[in-house]
Amino acid sequence: MPHISPSLILITLLVKLGVAAATSSSLARSKVFKRVLLAERRTPREVAELVAMICVPLVLGVLARVKVPNFLAADLSFETCMLLGLMVGPLGAMAGGVAMALPAVLHQEYWALPVNLAVAAVAGSFAKFVDREEVWSFSPMIDLSIYRWVTRNLRRPHLDRQVLLLVLIAGLQLCLSLLAHLYPRRYFSLYSSEWWVELLICANAPIVVGIPLKIWNAIRVERKLEEQGRLLLEARLDALQRQINPHFLFNTLNSITSLVRMQPELAREMIVKLANILRVLLKDREAFVPLRDELAFTDDYLDIEVVRFGEKLKVVKEIAPETLDIQVPGMLLQPLIENSIKHGLEPRISGGTVTLRSRVTDDGMLVIDVEDDGVGIPVERDDSSLLKGPGSGTGIGMRNVRERMEVQYGKLGSIEINSRPGRGTKVTLRMPVLEAGAVDWTENGREVLEAASHVVSDMMRRVDPDGRLSQALRSSTRR
Repeated sequence: MPHISPSLILITLLVKLGVAAATSSSLARSKVFKRVLLAERRTPREVAELVAMICVPLVLGVLARVKVPNFLAADLSFETCMLLGLMVGPLGAMAGGVAMALPAVLHQEYWALPVNLAVAAVAGSFAKFVDREEVWSFSPMIDLSIYRWVTRNLRRPHLDRQVLLLVLIAGLQLCLSLLAHLYPRRYFSLYSSEWWVELLICANAPIVVGIPLKIWNAIRVERKLEEQGRLLLEARLDALQRQINPHFLFNTLNSITSLVRMQPELAREMIVKLANILRVLLKDREAFVPLRDELAFTDDYLDIEVVRFGEKLKVVKEIAPETLDIQVPGMLLQPLIENSIKHGLEPRISGGTVTLRSRVTDDGMLVIDVEDDGVGIPVERDDSSLLKGPGSGTGIGMRNVRERMEVQYGKLGSIEINSRPGRGTKVTLRMPVLEAGAVDWTENGREVLEAASHVVSDMMRRVDPDGRLSQALRSSTRR
């Protein structure tokens, strides 16, 4: 290999950084690559796929370096063998090292094969020695790594494996530079007789290894955040579900209490129907259920209310057949029906009618109306206050419906309340049409993450070991 000028070496080092960044970024766009890269445990086939996806473009780089004069930056054999050893272990890295050595061996650079195998073995052994997180957190910012190592060891001396990896990569690069200097026609590596240029060559190698790790670790962190967001969303929905069940239970028990002395047979009948409902609630319920199942559940609840009101309570259903299989949040309608009966019809001596309607609009939205012809909302109360949070005096039921609509639909769902004093109230739910299996937990992403943590912490404050739980449950029966 002819002598390489310091200026060409410096340009080559800069281009190598760009090649490493461009290659790793391109791979990161592949769904298959991300799936295999982020797998907790890889099968032999997945290891082979990962090695192939990383090595194929870099084998072409070695071939380009062999065929094109002064095209030196495309050869990242050493850095790739190190990276593969850290990512997949010694065996997979050796297979990749063999593939990248073939163009060089055919060019009579016979040291390329044993060197690649040795580097892959060293990197793979190091990966088994350290924790996986330490590999992922390896930083290409050498100055920051050394600074952190110095400050940590001043406080508490210990072995820093990330700095050890940095020194290992730089030391191996120095050895390979000397090997290329001794056998220039049998092995290729950048080398300079200028000490400061050789220092830059050795410093460049850890950066080239660290760039892909940083890019791929960003994808890994993003995937973890998505998973945490999904789990947080599930936790919030579970908290809301657990919130509405005791709310419904206490309200029903209050109704039974009022009948125990005067109408014990009716009270007994209500207890039996309540037991049937609780049997359903104790089962694992999905976040979304077909509308027909939700209507069946509300029928069980209405059976209890019919026992209480008798002929005073009428229920009318105007359900479009095409809406019955659309997925809706479970136990969404019961709190609305309960509000209509308790606050709309119960104050009227003559009772009244609750009407349920469903339809699909031309713009593909599911619309559900829960309407009553009761007393309506007093003029002094703003309709919008029914959708506000705690402290508005509106009770847990309506607030729960609002929060679940926000969690499961984001801005795509809405609740509208129209009330005429003395003539009744209508609550309208608008939500996207979701078929079975079409629910995406992370559809609302950032909005869900921001809202969920607040609500879950609010739910946790209700579960109190000092006895405040009963007080919170009693307050849930208030409007």
